[in-house]
Amino acid sequence: MVVTERLRPHVFRLPVEKIRSGYKSDIYFARTKYVLEKDGRRDRVTMQVFQKHPGAVIVGTDQTLALLRVGAGRYRDRVRAQRLFERYLAAERRLYDVWAALPAVEWAAYEPIARDVFGISRELAELWEPAWRDTVVRSLYDGETAGAREPVMHIEGEYAAFAHLETLYLGALTEGTKIATNTRDVVAAARGKPVIMFGARHQAQEAQAGSGYAAYIGGAVGVSTDEQGEWWGSKGLGTIPHALIAVYGGDTTVATLKFDEHINRSPEALGHVTAPGTAEGHVNVTALVDFQNDVVNTSLGVAHALGARLWGVRVDTSESMVDLAVVRELAQRLGRVERGDVRGVTPRLVELLREALDRGGYEHARIVASGGFDAAKIRRFEELGVPVDVYGVGSALVHGTTFDHTADIVRVGDRDVAKVGRAFTRSERLRPVDWPSLVGAPASAPSTS
Repeated sequence: MVVTERLRPHVFRLPVEKIRSGYKSDIYFARTKYVLEKDGRRDRVTMQVFQKHPGAVIVGTDQTLALLRVGAGRYRDRVRAQRLFERYLAAERRLYDVWAALPAVEWAAYEPIARDVFGISRELAELWEPAWRDTVVRSLYDGETAGAREPVMHIEGEYAAFAHLETLYLGALTEGTKIATNTRDVVAAARGKPVIMFGARHQAQEAQAGSGYAAYIGGAVGVSTDEQGEWWGSKGLGTIPHALIAVYGGDTTVATLKFDEHINRSPEALGHVTAPGTAEGHVNVTALVDFQNDVVNTSLGVAHALGARLWGVRVDTSESMVDLAVVRELAQRLGRVERGDVRGVTPRLVELLREALDRGGYEHARIVASGGFDAAKIRRFEELGVPVDVYGVGSALVHGTTFDHTADIVRVGDRDVAKVGRAFTRSERLRPVDWPSLVGAPASAPSTS
């Protein structure tokens, strides 16, 4: 999915003071900025950004522009700015300590620290000389595919103004591109069936918004947390966890009935939209049916209790387990199970579940398959015609091949200057960034093509 309208810089809610100070940068970039400023060097350079894999789905260009928007520039008085930033960090820590004591803390204790943080931020902002207006950027759009060593972005400007940002924009491009490319491959393997990103538990919580957006650009129809959907205007989707079933004594039917009662049938319920076309305030009831390691009988019990209110069932059998439905069939017709493929969510297990649901009159109940799925496993299921309706994919989207991005100065002024093996590469695919339009218009959900 190629985005044709860029995300506005404020969508990313960047920690401006920490970015400008170099607090989040590899120290050698922060020191490079300092050396150039002290030496009075204002050389304009062209920075070329690329990655080394063929067919990579690029994500992170909009976040790079946001970093340049808030972080390109210099402090007029660097010594004063550094002292202010140290005060800012100390005040921020004190503010969190007070907040952590809520509700025991009164506003009178919180207010002076909050005012201090605001005051320091304002002083730092008054010292800042922004350089984004003088920085010329040509870039791909998020969602475009780039070849090996093909330029993803050219950044032209005074190098001392953005030297400290390299760590941050390369990180954004590397992580976003990895997840978007992994998701693209999984979605292609699913042959049009919906893929939901269940990757939140496989990353630190700070990565959720960017990872969810990258999965969306890669073709996922949904994510599992609200923050993963924040940048593109979506909400978290999900079924019922094993933990809820455990609290209800391992009774999947009771847990699912309680879920439906309190989420969909209570006036004060959490009203999240779960899927395209779903009514506001309604959550599709999808039962997790592997708690007792007997997905067929568990699914039939839930389907009997909920009837048409059951949207679907999710099979998440551990790859170390053989479901009882498969065990029963093995005892009767061992030859029906091929190549010892009996553990976890297998093609035959899904077939047995579909057959049982249909025989019971529950043709409407969809089957969601999760647990160890990646592009190769999904491709195999699809080649065999396994009746899965939706795939839930987690670690395969956030792990695997990394798409490390590299940035090189390839020109200083009008002169070609690059380390051996690197050179300026002209690209007609890179489009100029219109800064006034990007920063002047209100935020909106990205349009796509």
